[in-house]
Amino acid sequence: MAKKTVATLQKGGKDMAKLILSEKSAKTGAYTFKEIMVSADKVKDYLK
Repeated sequence: MAKKTVATLQKGGKDMAKLILSEKSAKTGAYTFKEIMVSADKVKDYLK
């Protein structure tokens, strides 16, 4: 069953990109990181 799931993710994941965005907390001043998966053609929209 696991092999079937991995194969499905490999086919659908080619047009996806993982973005790691850093945000500074207003309270503590520490940086937090948010990871999101977006389609490859929408990467520039998220980075604006």
